[in-house]
Amino acid sequence: MTTKVIIGADTGIAHAIAIALHERGDEVLAATLGDGADLIAKGIAVEPNTDVTSDDAVHRLAKRAANDDLQISWLVHVAGVMFLDTIDTVDYDDVRRQFEINTLGPLRTIRALRDRLTSDAKVGIFTSRVGSLNDNTSGGDYAYRISKAAANMVARNLSVDLGKQGVAVQALHPGLVNTNLLDVMNPEDKEKAASVLVTPESAAAGVISVLDNLTVETAGQFQHGNGDILPW
Repeated sequence: MTTKVIIGADTGIAHAIAIALHERGDEVLAATLGDGADLIAKGIAVEPNTDVTSDDAVHRLAKRAANDDLQISWLVHVAGVMFLDTIDTVDYDDVRRQFEINTLGPLRTIRALRDRLTSDAKVGIFTSRVGSLNDNTSGGDYAYRISKAAANMVARNLSVDLGKQGVAVQALHPGLVNTNLLDVMNPEDKEKAASVLVTPESAAAGVISVLDNLTVETAGQFQHGNGDILPW
């Protein structure tokens, strides 16, 4: 049986994806930064202490995949961080941190696990609509936008390289999801966005549907969890 690997499954959307896939009968390996105790209690296999900025941690995950002879049919990289800024407050150390997690994290992880991917595997990289060049009309949020725009290029590049072996790679925007990632937002802005916020479970269902229907022919794009294709 093939395995679906979800990266960053401690909380939020990735947590909901891991549970939803498990409940429908899929074999799941959830990579978590913490111990993943609640997922283990549900019967989900967990690889704890997976820091996507650490070569050693990602190597441990890859070693487990090799030792367990995992055949990975889905590799979904959700792990990410968001700290907001303006042109006046941008902190370059913060830019580097977000870049390490949001951009290099998926590249590091997918590169390490690529030999375990099945010939028809699907790879999803969570980015964000705020990383779209064409969709940016408000400015601000320099570090986050830069890291997600670069993550889009990671996804596009991987779709070309891994597509040669039949692997479908897609950049994914789950929508505006009510998770602790939004804790950095100004309360007034969060309240204004309340009408469009979706739950992690709803976002997970959308992303799962997108990946269920993803093919090599439809890959290499920037796709919303509702199925829409977004501009780069």
